[in-house]
Amino acid sequence: MSPDSVTDNEGADISVEPRINDRIRVPEVRLVGPNGEQVGIVRVEDALRLAAEADLDLVEVAPMAKPPVAKLMDYGKFKYEAAMKARESRKNQVNTIIKEIKLRPKIDPHDYGTKKGHVERFLKAGDKVKVTIMFRGREQSRPELGFRLLQRLAEDVAELGFVESAPKQDGRNMIMVLGPTKKKAEARAEDRRRREAESKTDAAEAVASE
Repeated sequence: MSPDSVTDNEGADISVEPRINDRIRVPEVRLVGPNGEQVGIVRVEDALRLAAEADLDLVEVAPMAKPPVAKLMDYGKFKYEAAMKARESRKNQVNTIIKEIKLRPKIDPHDYGTKKGHVERFLKAGDKVKVTIMFRGREQSRPELGFRLLQRLAEDVAELGFVESAPKQDGRNMIMVLGPTKKKAEARAEDRRRREAESKTDAAEAVASE
């Protein structure tokens, strides 16, 4: 099967490439110029002549329209640029990881500070954080303790993250999800710039001390 085709339910190849030039078999088209200007409805022979004169291709961009819409363009260049954009998009697409932090409703201040530090680090790295409050025994009758703790944590890390999923009870636990204000790709780029700046500073200090 051609890489530019898909298979229908009966196993036949269906082209997903647009028809261009002589493959456009309709009497007339609604023609769009190379800069997006509307030329109007013209006979396909005239559209092909205009394409040849401009050293461009006639590309059918809306085959289901009546009449079909065709555009004058450099189809080879168009395909190349589209492929490059798709590749760049895939390269910049980074999967967001969900980290998890577990807290007790009556957590002591030191432990809270440590856990909050973990949450801040995860958010800075562009990861989501699932925060789980674990209730035990009689604590289950005091859900407001967990809610207040989650609210406090959200406020403490507000510069780095936002509440993506509000606190909700899940059996013996209460769960909240925090999303990073910076995307993972941005966080990585910022971290890379910071490391480069630090290495330059270290090098300058080393030279100055010689």
